[in-house]
Amino acid sequence: MNPLESLDTRLLVDLLMDRIEPRKSLGQHYLIDDEVIERTLQISAEQGSPISENSHVLEVGPGPGSLTLAMLKRSARITAIEIDEKSVNHLNRVFRDKACNLEIIQGDALSIGWPEGITHMISNIPYQISSPILDRLTKLHSSLPIELSILLVQDDFAQRMAMTSAPYDIGPLGLNLWLDFEVEIDKKVAPHSFIPSPRVNSRLVILRPVKRPEVEGINKQLFRILTKHCFSNRRRKISTLLKKTPSRISRVSGWHRERWESSTSKLIQSGIPELEEGWYNLRPENLEPEDWVSIVRNISS
Repeated sequence: MNPLESLDTRLLVDLLMDRIEPRKSLGQHYLIDDEVIERTLQISAEQGSPISENSHVLEVGPGPGSLTLAMLKRSARITAIEIDEKSVNHLNRVFRDKACNLEIIQGDALSIGWPEGITHMISNIPYQISSPILDRLTKLHSSLPIELSILLVQDDFAQRMAMTSAPYDIGPLGLNLWLDFEVEIDKKVAPHSFIPSPRVNSRLVILRPVKRPEVEGINKQLFRILTKHCFSNRRRKISTLLKKTPSRISRVSGWHRERWESSTSKLIQSGIPELEEGWYNLRPENLEPEDWVSIVRNISS
């Protein structure tokens, strides 16, 4: 008998909660819904990248290990990063004698190094670190592409990731993910699927890597700074926003305030062939992702 078969989701959560009180400051909401866990693994199979002995999964914030257990039962190799010392101790107690391929790292997933060779990132992400985790995932993907990511995040955050309801959900979060991923929302997860229950619904989100021909060769760092700059005042017109230099433009190699002012002035005067006349009188939410690519490409040239 596989030693892992003696464990189940509710047992793992109960064992941890016997020792600790979940901390709101760490966003500790423990997943107890086996249907959600099973759906997570089903998604990976449907996407053509099933969890198996060939998988190296990065899991951020495993908590009691309920999602971890399901992936270990499929013989995956897992690197789990957990910031809470008591949760780490719990995971070591539960899994250390189970002959499974699990490495548990205590630390902050936002600052410590992530392992190489990751094929999947599958995590129930604490709500308050969702944005910075996606920033790290994007940076990692640019150098070491990941086959598939499946994340459980707050529902309204998921909508903004996928930009499902234009123009309301269009913003720098979804635009920056669009550069490298196809983002798809999946199962809605109710509060009662967690202990303690959060006050909002959650959602499974799929990030599938994609290479977009229209993005080839553009300065992605400039794209990210431009979109963040413009959406910080999303009710203003593009022309007004471009006249003000982004506060972090010097972080982009070769860029400074004088170059920005010169480039944007010429851009508004000469226009952009791919965009309709008067594009600069629109507001940020009225532009498509491809429009932002055209703006960045033309500013750079």
